[in-house]
Amino acid sequence: MTSILTREQIDHYQTQGYLVLENWLSDAWVDRLSTVTQSFVDLSRNVSESNGQFDVEPDHSFDAPRLRRLNSPVDQHPTYWDFASCSEIVDLAEAILGPDIKFHHGKLNFKYPQGGEEVKWHQDIQFWPHTNYDLITIGVYLEDVEAGQGEMGFIPKSHSNDLFDQYDETGERWLGYIKDQDLGSVDTKNAVFPTGRAGTITIHNCRMIHGSLPNHSTKWRPLLLQTYTAADAFAYTDLVRKSPHGEELIRGNTAKWARHDPRPCQVPPTKVGTIFQAQQNESKM
Repeated sequence: MTSILTREQIDHYQTQGYLVLENWLSDAWVDRLSTVTQSFVDLSRNVSESNGQFDVEPDHSFDAPRLRRLNSPVDQHPTYWDFASCSEIVDLAEAILGPDIKFHHGKLNFKYPQGGEEVKWHQDIQFWPHTNYDLITIGVYLEDVEAGQGEMGFIPKSHSNDLFDQYDETGERWLGYIKDQDLGSVDTKNAVFPTGRAGTITIHNCRMIHGSLPNHSTKWRPLLLQTYTAADAFAYTDLVRKSPHGEELIRGNTAKWARHDPRPCQVPPTKVGTIFQAQQNESKM
């Protein structure tokens, strides 16, 4: 197929580790996804604490819902799976990963106004290690995102550097973020925090250092995320196989051989919960 991305855009992803496509997704898809998302926000009003479906902030309530995440949205409603498996974002995945693609997992992260929790600087792949690093996460802004709205930020070119140890100093507790003493070697001063209208797309490599500040604005920030792998990237852990769609081939051919990157990859504990639970040191589901 003819690539949906230009050579310059692909080069930017390869050299910088991320790509932003402003106002890229159609209004029809944004409206469809937003409608379904609002129905889950309403459903979460009946939840008093985090469970397998919802990850909520400690002060979440019926009258003032404050979600951190809808877990595995592709398993919650067919619209999310239609989008992740059949929409034009799969063309984006193919432009970067090649013709043989598996769906790995999805999530819908929220940042509620006036304090939606930060996500500390981290790398994704230590949460779900694979035999190689041809994994990307495609994010979709479901609302307009302005500066100060808890937008996600990236450290350019950090995907080309080493992975960090995301356990604590004892090596016993999983933190799910880069320790303060290690951040001195990270170029946080040049972090990029993309903004954009609803329908803006972000793409980042699984080794990319990224995170987000609390949302101190008056607007919420729902961000739908889908992770895809090259077909010859195989998971070392079974964290996503609870989902019927985890590791599902969605385009091309099944790999007959695993491809192994010589660079090592850290492996997390058996139970890590969500990134919010790990970073806030909350009990696991």
